[in-house]
Amino acid sequence: MGKDTVTITDNRSGRQVELPLLAATQGPYALDIGRFFSELGYFTYDPGFLSTASCNSALTYLDGAEGVLQYRGYPIEQLAEHSNFLEVAYLMLYGELPNRGQQENFNTIITHHSMLNEALKSFFHGFYHDAHPMAIMVGVVGSLSAFYHDSTDITNERHREIAAHRMIAKMPSIAAASYKHSIGEPQVYPDNSLSYTGNLLNMMFSVPCEAYAIDPVAEKALDLIFILHIDHEQNASTSTVRLAGSSGANPFACIASGIAALWGPAHGGANEAVLDMLDEIGEVKNIPTFLARAKDKNDPFRLMGFGHRVYKNYDPRARIIRSMCHEVLEKLGDANDPRFELALRLEEIALQDEYFIERKLYPNVDFYSGVIYKALGIPRNMFTVMFAIARTVGWVAQWMEMIAEDNQRIGRPRQLYVGHGPRDYRPMDQR
Repeated sequence: MGKDTVTITDNRSGRQVELPLLAATQGPYALDIGRFFSELGYFTYDPGFLSTASCNSALTYLDGAEGVLQYRGYPIEQLAEHSNFLEVAYLMLYGELPNRGQQENFNTIITHHSMLNEALKSFFHGFYHDAHPMAIMVGVVGSLSAFYHDSTDITNERHREIAAHRMIAKMPSIAAASYKHSIGEPQVYPDNSLSYTGNLLNMMFSVPCEAYAIDPVAEKALDLIFILHIDHEQNASTSTVRLAGSSGANPFACIASGIAALWGPAHGGANEAVLDMLDEIGEVKNIPTFLARAKDKNDPFRLMGFGHRVYKNYDPRARIIRSMCHEVLEKLGDANDPRFELALRLEEIALQDEYFIERKLYPNVDFYSGVIYKALGIPRNMFTVMFAIARTVGWVAQWMEMIAEDNQRIGRPRQLYVGHGPRDYRPMDQR
């Protein structure tokens, strides 16, 4: 906490209040408005909480203006180049990169928590055959608290750690089982000899009647995408997890609430929208027409996968994933699928167009991840599920950080009431 204060003057009454200015390691300082209402009698008004810091956190730092993203202080570029998903997961949970022994132990723990309780497997059959996999994810993850009573005491640090391990480990198994249910195929058990992403691919795409070979490019691409999606500061789903957790809810319910928030098309559905846009454009020859429409403020068409609400510069994750996207398309892309050529040409043309350059509307991570998922054979209704698998690490790390805080309290936002003033009840015959 910094020693500086900011004096706020109420021009209506002349009253003043000095509010502490809280120092950040990086980024903007925060004004502590905890005494604002008690001293001045006003609430602050910030729809969407776009100027409100809801918590202290040492997990993720991003600077949208400069295109910076760091996990625990490490630039995302370095982690993407040198780490793997489980190594970064360890970093997020424990604050430091692991040594070899710590990493091997952590990998073993995650691997051996990947099995689902056999009774839980029957839970999937209660969903309609064409249920959206995200709907299944919300229900199944929320039900885990009924199976694992030894990790729901949030006051017990060891319980919290076990719950975190279980969710990270079981999320691919639940995701794959949700997919298998949606296509009427039998669930595939996890294989302890495989990597985290290799196991996911095997559980999704293998069948009992024939061997399945995991493509190393696909395995590598998924691992990279997962690293890039682990955490992104206090976004809608992360804030939802924290708000649910502030009530003392069990960790499985909190993560289920995060999945529900992520399901919203404004949050986790952007990469699906990229493919919808490519379908709408149709052919390379139509790109100039649609770029012209994107520049027309009166036209509802939007170039999906370009620009970012937070990043006002190039999305640092997009720089990293771009080369992987090209590698995946070269190795696994269907030469007969025009969307892949269309995506590459759209990227090339938009990056050279002054309109988009001036407005810094560069391709973002959703543009490339959607194209990669399509090349890997992952259906659109599983895109947000993939997001949820990766973001689970961030959610549990944020939840554990919040629960351990000394000043942790239940979330209770206030409101600006604009409804009716006091009025009396009128009997039915007088209305």
